[in-house]
Amino acid sequence: MKRLLPVLAIGLLTLAGCANTSTYSGDVYRGSQAKTGQSVTYGTITALRQVQIQADNPQGNVIGGLGGAVIGGLLGNQIGGGSGRTIATAAGAIGGSVAGNKVEDAANRTRAWEMEIRRDSGDSVIVVQKADRDFQVGQRVRLIGSGANMSVAPY
Repeated sequence: MKRLLPVLAIGLLTLAGCANTSTYSGDVYRGSQAKTGQSVTYGTITALRQVQIQADNPQGNVIGGLGGAVIGGLLGNQIGGGSGRTIATAAGAIGGSVAGNKVEDAANRTRAWEMEIRRDSGDSVIVVQKADRDFQVGQRVRLIGSGANMSVAPY
């Protein structure tokens, strides 16, 4: 049983890193966007900056924290005996929880582009989307959609 618990805890931490970041891509549409008209404007990229998108996590890293606490507690429980074992178990659980939170937080980040685009109409807009495609300053692009539903695609 003691050997099964670490495997289960590692499995939980692995699942915590399975955040769906494909929704930040310019190549992915939500179901509600299918079969709807999208406005299109054209422009030129005037500035690019690498940024990160932090995925929203409504649970607040609970899975990572709990999984880390379980693993840390199990590892701490292997040390010493008596009250020393109790202290090591508690310290392992606390340290594991902190580490698990950090692991889950890092797993929920996505590399992205912040693109400043001067539209042909003369105004500028900034769009942030997943960096799953190479863009260059000076590149002509299509801006598809508007407001919170805008994505950038090569022209």
